Amino acid sequence: MDTKEDQRAIRCLVAKVGLDGHDRGAHVISRAFRDAGFEVIYSGLHRAPEEIVQAAVQEDVDVLGISILSGAHDALVPEIIDGLKQYDAFEDTLILVGGIIPDDDERDLKELGVTQVFGPGASMEEMIEFVRENAPERDPSV
Repeated sequence: MDTKEDQRAIRCLVAKVGLDGHDRGAHVISRAFRDAGFEVIYSGLHRAPEEIVQAAVQEDVDVLGISILSGAHDALVPEIIDGLKQYDAFEDTLILVGGIIPDDDERDLKELGVTQVFGPGASMEEMIEFVRENAPERDPSV
């Protein structure tokens, strides 16, 4: 029987991709995820898609949360997904997008492999519960 001590903390990368300079939401989410017991890595601002992919692969994250408010989600998120696929990291990573995403674009992102899009008004509790229920299970000894 697994105990809480036997379980590996869910590892999350909160990423700011492109020229988007608004990072308050990313900081709030990072703090909430840490408070929930997740291990959180924050990318910092103005990261290229390849930098996000490299960080996700090197840190062996379970969850990649992409925060984007610049409107470039339709170009940048597919680049990240393609990069994760090149490193065989796509199948093992829960991909979330946060920001102001039009409904049509949300559908397109989900077709590409984004698991969930959280827009304005999504509660921290909703996001935390979603991650707990959907993050890939990993061997705690790894």
